[in-house]
Amino acid sequence: MTSKVFWINPYQTELSSIVSSVEGCDITLQETIFYAESGGQESDAGTIGGISVVKATKQGKQIVYTLAERPCFDVGDQVETNIDWPRRYALMKLHFAAEVVLEIFTKNYPQIDKVGAHISADKSRIDFVWSENINTLLPDIQEQAQAIIDGNANIESAFSDVCSERRYWQVNGFAKVPCGGTHLKRTGEVGSIILKRKNVGKGKERVEITLA
Repeated sequence: MTSKVFWINPYQTELSSIVSSVEGCDITLQETIFYAESGGQESDAGTIGGISVVKATKQGKQIVYTLAERPCFDVGDQVETNIDWPRRYALMKLHFAAEVVLEIFTKNYPQIDKVGAHISADKSRIDFVWSENINTLLPDIQEQAQAIIDGNANIESAFSDVCSERRYWQVNGFAKVPCGGTHLKRTGEVGSIILKRKNVGKGKERVEITLA
């Protein structure tokens, strides 16, 4: 099992750790700060042992990293991991913004169904099953979400079940949400958000979230 340091300190950008396995260009580490895509949040970008990581894949509790070239290091060697911090921080902001927007939608419109989500470093999106133009709802949703963000409240992130690696984030007075992503310390770090509607087909609506 890979020890996920990115949960303990999502602001850490460098880490020395021991190589657990090497198979061609695929490696695993005993400890890692390099997040692998999950729950719609894209993987980090960066290097391990000075080699670019082209793919990070969750396999149970393990994370397998595919490097751009076959490494010269072996099992038991110590290597340096470096992640692209501007990208990680953007993902953290847009991830939390999307979670807040989704939570407000769910509270205000319990009949709405989320059918997809994706978090990139440029924007996040949420897809809903909804028969009407969602655009009329966005000003109020954006205002409510921005109020939560501007409150600059503490974001608690912890395990709900250590053995199964289930985690959550919580903002007191607002919500407690199951989530295994990387999270900010405070809501105010997100800054200003903009919501935009995009139609993705009959009966489906998409909300795109960007940072102002």
